[in-house]
Amino acid sequence: PDVASTDASAMVGGGPGLPRRFTWRGNWLEIAIVTRTWRETGPCRHGSAERYVRKHWSEVETTDHRKAQLYFERQARGSRVRRWWLYSIEPAAGH
Repeated sequence: PDVASTDASAMVGGGPGLPRRFTWRGNWLEIAIVTRTWRETGPCRHGSAERYVRKHWSEVETTDHRKAQLYFERQARGSRVRRWWLYSIEPAAGH
């Protein structure tokens, strides 16, 4: 993601700021509209009965008319901490 393009308005409600553009296979893709958002939850990892948000998902359409699903991982693991991931992308309609 291009962190400089982050839309901070979602942060007011406790969600991550969705970047307005990201790279995929060496090309910049810009988000035109967000068509849907949802959260994925999971149980507490310390035995409590509470559930916690694990991922924030966004379904988007890019300026070149591709549909993509992105997610933000709240507790990224590994030595190279990455939080935003491109889960899927479809070719532009008619291509």
